[in-house]
Amino acid sequence: MITAYLLRSLDRKVLIAIAVLFAAALLVPFLNLFVPAGSPFHLPTYMVSLFGKYLCYALLALSLDLVWGFCGILSLGHGAFFALGGYAMGMYLMRQIGSRGVYGDPVLPDFMVFLNYQHLPWFWHGFDMFWFAMLMVLVVPGLLAFVFGWFAFRSRVNGVYLSIITQAMTYALLLAFFRNDMGFGGNNGLTDFKDILGFSVQAGTTRAALFAASALFLALGLFIASAIVCSKAGKVLVGVRDAESRVRFLGYRVENYKLFTFVVSAMMAGVAGALYVPQVGIINPGEFAPANSIEVVIWTAVGGRATLVGPIIGAILVNGGKTIFTGLFPAFWLFALGGLFVAVTLFLPKGIVGTLAGRFSRKNTSGGDDALSRNERAEEAEAGIDTAATEGEAAR
Repeated sequence: MITAYLLRSLDRKVLIAIAVLFAAALLVPFLNLFVPAGSPFHLPTYMVSLFGKYLCYALLALSLDLVWGFCGILSLGHGAFFALGGYAMGMYLMRQIGSRGVYGDPVLPDFMVFLNYQHLPWFWHGFDMFWFAMLMVLVVPGLLAFVFGWFAFRSRVNGVYLSIITQAMTYALLLAFFRNDMGFGGNNGLTDFKDILGFSVQAGTTRAALFAASALFLALGLFIASAIVCSKAGKVLVGVRDAESRVRFLGYRVENYKLFTFVVSAMMAGVAGALYVPQVGIINPGEFAPANSIEVVIWTAVGGRATLVGPIIGAILVNGGKTIFTGLFPAFWLFALGGLFVAVTLFLPKGIVGTLAGRFSRKNTSGGDDALSRNERAEEAEAGIDTAATEGEAAR
């Protein structure tokens, strides 16, 4: 009954997007695994991994849209949650290497042997179990978001000040993870992965399964975000975004709503990072770079803030363009990205989806107004005919 209620309350665009993601989760692996390599419909394995990476970015952009588009929190540190989820997955994958590493140590990863570690650090214990690693994918980003949000929101830090603090947070993590003594591989990060759940990460079937998992988790994230937005709490979030002081005066604990949304968003970003790592084969401190978090803001703005579907489209389009543009003109990509953001700000302030939705709504409204005016004119004409007939009878 609850599921049926949620499905009825979801936006039509969201339902269509979820259906497309389910179809992609089936179609892309089919084209890769079952269509012969000589066929024009065959999808190479590297394209499957590339599309899977785009979907991970889309889930990250969706997580940002939940807090920025509907709660008014412009986070410039969401790359930190993405990277923490990626490191949790990377630690599990490193523990699966075992004695197949370069130095043959059954417990210590290669970089620890190289750095003369004598024993496994305490925070690496448990990551040889998949369920524990997946739990940490949610707990670590969620806990960081909870602690950060608890102090920031209760101190009523808002606007640009909050954005700067989130950027400082991810930069601090960048510097920390670059240190070799942190136990996360330093500037080289974690790489040379072998298996995931006993399957080779290089196998085509594994790549196809990872893509399908990315599409399904993106659909799940879209469903959860839409359920939050369409609920009564979602209406309060929009009120917080538009007039926080008024919502506070009405008696709502604004900081609790912000904290809940921020933690859920961080967990979604962590899941995106965990799906990203086995598909690209590496996780390093560069993922904490503030520029990455700013790029996520651009994806969201291009697709359309506060639309849920828009950030997904924006992430896929921008990163697809990045793949093509960096291959043709690698030195000019950052200029093109900056120009794209300026152009969207000037000509598409509501993003692609927001602008298209506005035009369709105006067209429908104008069509309704035209029909209403035609009905009014017809009623006036009928009233005039009736009046003339009455006057004629009176004259006779």
